[in-house]
Amino acid sequence: MGRNATKVVRDFFWGVAMAEPRAFISFDIDNNSDEKVLFAGQAWHSKTPFSHEDWSAKEPMAQSQWEALVKAKINKTHLMIVLVGKHMSSATGVVKEIAMAKDQNVPYFGVYVGGADSTSTLPTGLARNRTISWTWDGVANAVTQMMGEGKNKK
Repeated sequence: MGRNATKVVRDFFWGVAMAEPRAFISFDIDNNSDEKVLFAGQAWHSKTPFSHEDWSAKEPMAQSQWEALVKAKINKTHLMIVLVGKHMSSATGVVKEIAMAKDQNVPYFGVYVGGADSTSTLPTGLARNRTISWTWDGVANAVTQMMGEGKNKK
């Protein structure tokens, strides 16, 4: 079975099999595209408990069209992972994606990338205590936490 196929994993909270959680990855396209590629690529090869697809817009489009497209994509996921780089104060798209996730009850957390750390500016809507260093164990733990929050709450 390929990585893109739905894998069945054991949900230890409820003791039933479920589809692997689907994640939307939010990032600053102007400053953290390389980190997004690295994060997504390493996620495929790690033992992370989530799947993702490249849902980035492939071509320029009107703002309203982009917002409708992204909102629909976020709604199809279980959680959002925000890649937090050093220039988040200029990442207006990330702020909009966080607001969309919040409006749709999609839980989210941040991961520091590109040299960002606990002193870096966070995008509006992302709490410092929900932003972690980039370790796969940390990401796995955060995904597990997100599966008990928001629209995933049973």
